[in-house]
Amino acid sequence: MTVSMYQASAPIFVQFLTALSDILGKAAAHAEAKKIDPHFLLNMRIAPDMYTLTQQVQQATNHAISGVGRPAGLELPDLGKGENSFGELQERIAKAIAFVKSVKPEQVDGTESKEITIKFPNGAERHFTAQALLLNFCLPNFYFHSATAYGILRHCGVEVGKRDFMGTPVQL
Repeated sequence: MTVSMYQASAPIFVQFLTALSDILGKAAAHAEAKKIDPHFLLNMRIAPDMYTLTQQVQQATNHAISGVGRPAGLELPDLGKGENSFGELQERIAKAIAFVKSVKPEQVDGTESKEITIKFPNGAERHFTAQALLLNFCLPNFYFHSATAYGILRHCGVEVGKRDFMGTPVQL
């Protein structure tokens, strides 16, 4: 059985972004119940040189839209970067999910050898095939940032477990 580029990306991104949004909801409820300033959690990081919770969520959404949008040849939506609340992060995730769901399988499947160049803000460039971009860059980064966001909240006492992280599989 062959797994297509679309099957390896869109349903995975939707499943885990939905779970991440749900975890953020639990974090907001935790902060309210425990009288914790939400900004404390939003600015928490595992180590001083790592991204904050907010930045982890931003990166997870960026890699999700890139993983389906670039192979499809679509302009990536601007999700912003000024989120200051759990609700705003959940809105960002909802925009990313809507974009991922808007991409059709036929826009992604068959693009495995398509050449893609990413230009970074520092001027550096990386060259990928669409398959390498998805499998070796977007998916690993997506999982890393999603898991790190989960880890930050778990470390801060938010009652979440593996099932919360995994979410529910999605059929698109």
